[in-house]
Amino acid sequence: MAEFDFDAVVVGAGAVGLACGYALAKRGQVVAVLEQDQAIGQGVSSRNSEVIHGGLYYPTGSLKARLCVEGRRRLYAFCDAHHVAYDRCGKLVVAQTADELPRLDAILEQALTNDVEGMERLSKAQALALEPELACEGALLSPQSGVFESHAYMLALEGEIEAAGGAVVLATPFEGATPLDLGGFEVRAGGAEPTTLTCRRLVTAPGLSAQAVAADIAGFPANLIPQAHYGKGMYFRLMGKAPFQRLIYPPPIPGALGTHYRRDMGGQAVFGPDLTFVDAPDYTVDPSAAPGFYRYIRRFWPGLPDGALSPDYAGVRPKIHGPGEAQPDFRLDAEDVHGLPGLVALFGIESPGLTSSLAIGEEVAERLGLGR
Repeated sequence: MAEFDFDAVVVGAGAVGLACGYALAKRGQVVAVLEQDQAIGQGVSSRNSEVIHGGLYYPTGSLKARLCVEGRRRLYAFCDAHHVAYDRCGKLVVAQTADELPRLDAILEQALTNDVEGMERLSKAQALALEPELACEGALLSPQSGVFESHAYMLALEGEIEAAGGAVVLATPFEGATPLDLGGFEVRAGGAEPTTLTCRRLVTAPGLSAQAVAADIAGFPANLIPQAHYGKGMYFRLMGKAPFQRLIYPPPIPGALGTHYRRDMGGQAVFGPDLTFVDAPDYTVDPSAAPGFYRYIRRFWPGLPDGALSPDYAGVRPKIHGPGEAQPDFRLDAEDVHGLPGLVALFGIESPGLTSSLAIGEEVAERLGLGR
């Protein structure tokens, strides 16, 4: 029987990669997580809304629908067990005009189909009783939605992997993998001290680099690597007291959930992200976008003062669809898709990937034949 350096190697130490490593470590696997940056969670995981999603919108039977709801339940329990701070503040999805009220009904029906707990349809008066500064014609209340300390969560995952005998190896970019004749993979890693190691199982979860990593695995069918698209989203921070306790979301826009409001764990109000498709990752925040943010936000918060928004940060979502195209499901491609035993390659893990991360890890372990 072949001897391996590790039972499993995971490429990418963002929230999803670490959650995959954690799921494998729980099953007795000795895991190495390779990360190209100098610290964990420096890519997509460091530039998101830190929202715990309820699971309202996603199509019936999709991975997003199932893994978001399961992941959210697992995430709150994990945060409790590991003393990770969160605020289960709830979310209002608001209809800003009477024409949008039927969209709320459709979202509610989908949320109930997705087994989201506690959903309520609110009248205008009921919504304003909860959030007096809100402007809307009606709303949905999702009491299971919230925000949390995503970096503390990732540190807890890293700790679990290391406690199980695994390693999270920083400043070590993945440079390629080759399937071995007797099963498993030889993995080439770069950095200050380039090395080669072997593993029985390989998981690729590198976010924006998913396509490039897959292309560097010998034998991975090029026609099965989806085209990469970069969905940039900018955030603006409110200089002043947060106006709402709950998350505030207008109905989704094509390709994303749209610009929304959250009160972060420090108590400050943040608005975003918008969505612009860009040719390459770009994290600049253009101050000239502010007038559009003011117009959009004042539809649900007319009391937003002039001059109160400050450019904050930007994120880039690893999309596998372009402008005007339908938003596809997560892809967790295993042997049945690409024909390489012991490999699961993840593509398009954008929202609700953070919420879904623990459930994605469980799904990946199952697809690697390690059971639930």
